[in-house]
Amino acid sequence: MQKKHHKVQTLLDAIPYIKKFYGKTIVIKYGGSAQTSPELQEKFAEDIVLLSLVGIKPIIVHGGGSRITELLTKLEIKSEFVDGHRVTCKESMRVVEMVLSGEINKNIASLLNHHGAKAIGISGKDSSIINAVPKDGGKFGYTGVITKVNGDMILNLLKEGFIPVIAPIGDSAEPNHPGFNINADVAASKVAQAVGAQKVLFLTDTVGVLSKEGELLNSLDKTDVENYKKDGTIAGGMIPKVDSCIDAIYNGVNKAHIIDGRVEHSILLELFTSDGIGTQFVRKDNPNNGIDLEKLINE
Repeated sequence: MQKKHHKVQTLLDAIPYIKKFYGKTIVIKYGGSAQTSPELQEKFAEDIVLLSLVGIKPIIVHGGGSRITELLTKLEIKSEFVDGHRVTCKESMRVVEMVLSGEINKNIASLLNHHGAKAIGISGKDSSIINAVPKDGGKFGYTGVITKVNGDMILNLLKEGFIPVIAPIGDSAEPNHPGFNINADVAASKVAQAVGAQKVLFLTDTVGVLSKEGELLNSLDKTDVENYKKDGTIAGGMIPKVDSCIDAIYNGVNKAHIIDGRVEHSILLELFTSDGIGTQFVRKDNPNNGIDLEKLINE
């Protein structure tokens, strides 16, 4: 009986947060172990379906770097990274689109639909949802920089009750162009900005941003990030993640979070518990920060 009471209390504790996020849009960057472990895939799908059932509007932007690297290795196509960004040659771009837009995108949509969601898998090329140009003038090959996200198209899908699952492939202004490989963290941030999302969550294979001593940094702002990048605390693949978080919160998104996708139901733990998990990114000059949640709900 005590166990049952504990379960009920957990549900009651989540009510203020469900109220707060009801009707709001949450963008989730789906990657890492959460995307490759069958057990975590199931938990992820359950989380997304629950969000949808309680009136929250999730949008999924997924990566697929490990699968892309695996296939490129089998095809003996060299992989190269600079500051966490993949250098994409023409041969690599064909593999990138095949893996992201084909294999991974459709598998995620199918998984969500299997669990009772109404998911639709799309690429950034569809209806030119994501427009892009070559990064650094072509220095990174077919790796692109987003110039525009068609937020209205994504919002229309939400209005129709769909959960958009977006592959980060950018469309080119040139006809018959193979498209651009877009960093999934950057794509998630830009999508969140375009739709006016309440939050953007980045699922990764770490508990969050760590100090040099390996301790979790719970909350960061723009100045903190710049200092940690200068002293090497934030480096490599973490750079595009934190940059994407900062870009989001300075362009209309209330908060950004890097959370551990290896933890079961990490999305629910972040959204529906008072402590949350991972590292949050907030603007210290944002007047909405620090508002008492209970007061906000009661008002």
